[in-house]
Amino acid sequence: MRLVVVGAGGVGGAVVAIATRRPFLTSVLVADFDLDRARRAVARAGDDDRFSATRVDAADETALADLLRSTRADAVLNACDPRFVMPIFRAALATGTTYLDMAMSLSRPHPSEPHALPGVKLGDEQFAMAEEWERRDGLAVVGIGVEPGLSDIFARYAADHLFTEIDEIGVRDGANLVVDGHAFAPTFSIWTTIEECLNPPVVYERDRGWFTTAPFSDPEVFDFPEGIGSVECVNVEHEEVLLMPRWLDANRVTFKYGLGSEFIEVLRTLHLLGLDSTEPVDVHGSRVAPRDVVAACLPDPATLGDQMHGRTCAGTWVRGSGSDGAAREVYLYQVADNEECMRTWGAQAVVWQTAVNPVVALELLATGVWKGAGVMGPEAFDATPFLELLPDYGAPWHLEERQPS
Repeated sequence: MRLVVVGAGGVGGAVVAIATRRPFLTSVLVADFDLDRARRAVARAGDDDRFSATRVDAADETALADLLRSTRADAVLNACDPRFVMPIFRAALATGTTYLDMAMSLSRPHPSEPHALPGVKLGDEQFAMAEEWERRDGLAVVGIGVEPGLSDIFARYAADHLFTEIDEIGVRDGANLVVDGHAFAPTFSIWTTIEECLNPPVVYERDRGWFTTAPFSDPEVFDFPEGIGSVECVNVEHEEVLLMPRWLDANRVTFKYGLGSEFIEVLRTLHLLGLDSTEPVDVHGSRVAPRDVVAACLPDPATLGDQMHGRTCAGTWVRGSGSDGAAREVYLYQVADNEECMRTWGAQAVVWQTAVNPVVALELLATGVWKGAGVMGPEAFDATPFLELLPDYGAPWHLEERQPS
């Protein structure tokens, strides 16, 4: 398989580190607006025969299409932030290239009732083009990181093998990661973090469909495994809630993130000051988006690995009726230890955990285990071969039975 990775930041760099150990990839071209960054990612691979670097503007759909055609790419992996989803998505469609991303097209709040009704939902722009992808017999696998991604795979596995009826699928993410030497240092893209956390969260219920609430609503304490412990989690906008109901039968779907009170207060302050805005403002004759300024002032998450310690847990909590008809509650999860990720992969835990899943998906596509046409979420595919392959990537997963609540 010939792969183009667009974006050589933390996740893109981790994709390269993982891909070096997978022979099904015959060539990997890493493309970034910053050519030096792409070259650094490739240099870490130490394999000049298979890996190369180039420059591309991820906002330039024509340049992206030309790149995919000239390289005869079989697949393109979007490792950029969500602003660049649609140009890469459309370029892949135009060139007949299989497309994968880890975050979907951006949402826009409802103009008059943002905390009750969805406006433009995450992924709506992509799903609006699903028929065109099907007509051209093309495939776009959307939301195939860790969350969304592995969390959706867990949900599909639970629906197929663990439950006869599902009351709720709740993605729950928590960590005890600490970054030494920084009062505030997000472990993932602050641009994406602001987008997720300050937009109205979406909840799905069978009788109501999709609806929204206020940011950071409905706090609950969730007990995370492997020493992480109890973490307060709150509603956050996330792709799983928009993906799972399209393929899985559940009465309710939620996503809650363990942010912590200090993190939430910083985000609220950024919003209060207008520093979360993506609309450019005039600064002494230059047009600058406030959110880009915030991102520029914070450390690059890809560089924080040596200063981080602790673990992060991504997982899917499911409750309903088991195969015997009795009440059942489980938590399917994966824990990543930062020290181990740095030692093994040279990547911090959060970006490694995100990067490993699209490479697993690419292997299943390359071998024909996964196939299809259209715009498809991870839960549209058989979960078992994916979960069976994870340990071979050094990414084991676990299933924890819990007392039904």
